[in-house]
Amino acid sequence: MLKGKTVLITGANRGIGRALVEAFAAEGSNIIAHARKENVNFETDMQNLAEHYSVKIDTIYFDLSNEDEIKNAIKKISSQKTKIDILINNAGVAFGGLMNMTPISKLKEVFQINFFSQILMMQQISKLMIRQKGGVIINMASVGGIETNPGYLAYGSSKAALIWATRCAAKELAPYGIRVNAIAPGLTKTDMGMYKSEEELTITINQTALKRMADVSEIADAVLFLASEKASFITGHILSVDGGRP
Repeated sequence: MLKGKTVLITGANRGIGRALVEAFAAEGSNIIAHARKENVNFETDMQNLAEHYSVKIDTIYFDLSNEDEIKNAIKKISSQKTKIDILINNAGVAFGGLMNMTPISKLKEVFQINFFSQILMMQQISKLMIRQKGGVIINMASVGGIETNPGYLAYGSSKAALIWATRCAAKELAPYGIRVNAIAPGLTKTDMGMYKSEEELTITINQTALKRMADVSEIADAVLFLASEKASFITGHILSVDGGRP
């Protein structure tokens, strides 16, 4: 049901983002794949995926910490009359640190990428979707925005804010036929997921009902569901994909 849809995916060069590109390409979707900086390996990878799945994959570059770059990128997309059916706000940064060890400057940096840039993306793309009279927005939140654990003030707070914004945007955009949901992954096999210490990883895995980490493809499958018409009556929902966290 996603064949021919156009999907904009941020942070598409690795981890969950890369898995999302392949998952949507396998479903026949055309993709605008975002990365922060132009990279030959990324371009080659996207071209290979496009040829393998017989879809169109365009690349776009901007720094999520730079609002002007975001706006200019969306203007470029808009000027090309490209219809964006689905926006996946996937890109983000991880940061661990106790409250008293977290400078306000670092807190602002994490929020800029994990929250403010996501809001700006929703604002810019939803304007296009309103004109189209429909669309889907999926934000990549985290169980870290639901659970409260010491040492994750910046990251957890930014994801909690994104969860609230997702529910708010869902209510505001519903009259225009736009659904807004979020995925809250648990511990996942990515570079970001591996920044925890070995001790923290062991404790978290032991607390998870399935006793393992998620594969990026399992997160991508959940996103595919929320993006499809199978989830046509779901909006404002935060879907935890966490293997059974306590």
